[in-house]
Amino acid sequence: MAERVLVIGAGVIGTACAYYLSKSGWQVSIIDVGEFGKGCSHANCGFVCPSHILPLAMPGAIGKALKALLQKNAPLSIKPRPDFSLWSWLYHFARCSNERDMLEAGQAIQALLNSSRCLYDRLFQTEALDAEWETCGLLFVFLSSVAMEHYAKTDELLRNKFGLSAKRYDGKALTDLEPALKPDLAGGWHYEADAHLRPDKLLSSWRQVLIGRGVEIHEHCEFHRFIRQGNRAEAVDSSCGKLLADSFVLATGAWTPQLKPDLGCRIPIQPGKGYSITMPRPARCPTIPLIFEEHRVAVTPMRSGYRLGSIMEFAGYDTTLSPRRLDLLRAGASHYLHDPCAEPTLEEWYGWRPMTYDGNPIISQSPALTNVFIAAGHNMLGLSMAPATGKLITELLSGQSPHISLAPYAATRF
Repeated sequence: MAERVLVIGAGVIGTACAYYLSKSGWQVSIIDVGEFGKGCSHANCGFVCPSHILPLAMPGAIGKALKALLQKNAPLSIKPRPDFSLWSWLYHFARCSNERDMLEAGQAIQALLNSSRCLYDRLFQTEALDAEWETCGLLFVFLSSVAMEHYAKTDELLRNKFGLSAKRYDGKALTDLEPALKPDLAGGWHYEADAHLRPDKLLSSWRQVLIGRGVEIHEHCEFHRFIRQGNRAEAVDSSCGKLLADSFVLATGAWTPQLKPDLGCRIPIQPGKGYSITMPRPARCPTIPLIFEEHRVAVTPMRSGYRLGSIMEFAGYDTTLSPRRLDLLRAGASHYLHDPCAEPTLEEWYGWRPMTYDGNPIISQSPALTNVFIAAGHNMLGLSMAPATGKLITELLSGQSPHISLAPYAATRF
């Protein structure tokens, strides 16, 4: 009889873990406190981006954070509050904001991104996933020549340290490439290996693949605690009752720190709130996904719609949908696009990204429970890292040699 594994969390990370575990012969069940795929995985920008190698913690990041505290409408916002975990996180983030730690984190991030990019290609070749998968790259666009030249240094670093480079487009060459952009922009950098998809459609179609593989999915099932037998978990106590399994995978995103007492280690994850607006495709819709670095706005043209997204708000587990933050997305896009928006607005959304201070996720066995495994803390790259994470978790549980070194993602590193 196949060994049983219970995956806790039905976002894109939990879904990928369930998929690769089921392919490896495990009998898989998934539970989620809400609906399948409706958390942070639902309406993000859908980028699968090997270009996003560098973590937030880098030289100069602290100055930007302090400046954001003084600006009412900054894309980065930190809500001051008496929260020890936040200030501890910010302290350690500051300590990681140096070149050595940035480059070290970048190597670990790149390994997951490159692996996942290849695995996505295989997924779309072998499974009936209807997710509007496109492989036309990602275009970083700059309004000012100063910002354009500043990014040239980043491109040089990525090329020299990570073997990744973008194709540069200046002035009119940029609008020849992407006519939806306004004229007289400084230029852009095109990362041709990046891809994008529609996240909600990915999750709904991947769910059907899981069901076809015999995976059991239980929604509105709240995890309470592990029922322990020595240094192992024998079951989960949940709102659906006692759930038995041989192994357990925690893919609970930004909620993972609340489970710390069961795990025997620090889980320094902060919820980094991001926003998006989904609407019909505008009259002059981009063909290539865009990032406007100076205004921190991302643009995703999908076959069935169009999305503006971004913002980073450290406000705890705040459930309000701020109209002011959504307006920043619209206003930012208006600097660059002929038709930045379209009517009607189909969805206004937020999600809590699980942010670690060093930029790397936790993909690791629990130090306290030998049959509990953690897959959380993917920062802004959960969608981009999901397949590689699912494969690594499967290798861990199955005793196989990991296809990527697990050392940078260990839970004991904090």
